[in-house]
Amino acid sequence: MAAEGTTIDLQIVTPFGVALQEKVEMLTAPSINGEFGVLPGHRPLLAALQTGIVSYIKGGEEVRVAVGPGFAEVAEDKAVLLTQVFSTKAEVDPVRARLDLKDADEALDHFKGEPGDTEYLELMQKELWAAARLTLYGDPPPPTVRTFTESVGTGETFKDEPASADEDAGH
Repeated sequence: MAAEGTTIDLQIVTPFGVALQEKVEMLTAPSINGEFGVLPGHRPLLAALQTGIVSYIKGGEEVRVAVGPGFAEVAEDKAVLLTQVFSTKAEVDPVRARLDLKDADEALDHFKGEPGDTEYLELMQKELWAAARLTLYGDPPPPTVRTFTESVGTGETFKDEPASADEDAGH
């Protein structure tokens, strides 16, 4: 067991309650501004989470879990990640995740509305969540080219940079 002051109390909380609570040596998480890492003694941090993989070291072993959009707060050797969805590798059904990804991809390919519409954002979240589960399982899908926005449940929408200048100009 690690000595006091050399661990971080990691909590991942969903609308259904505490999904994970561990004392960890370090962690990394995906934010809308890129992946960030946390070691004991980290300065206070507040970040918007993006759907992806959270990894942490416990007892010298790396553990990976998938999270959806949300928020992360780090202060005084405690990290709390509030997220809409959470999954461990053991919980991933790769067949279901592949079907979810295919359904979301097809719906997005045939989507007739605007990219900022609620329906579009929901489809993007389904696509991103399926891709995160497959990545966690060890069978990541090929990267998509479309630009995306991801809501973190506050009414605010965060937009990634366009893939090319042509897309930015609306071509």
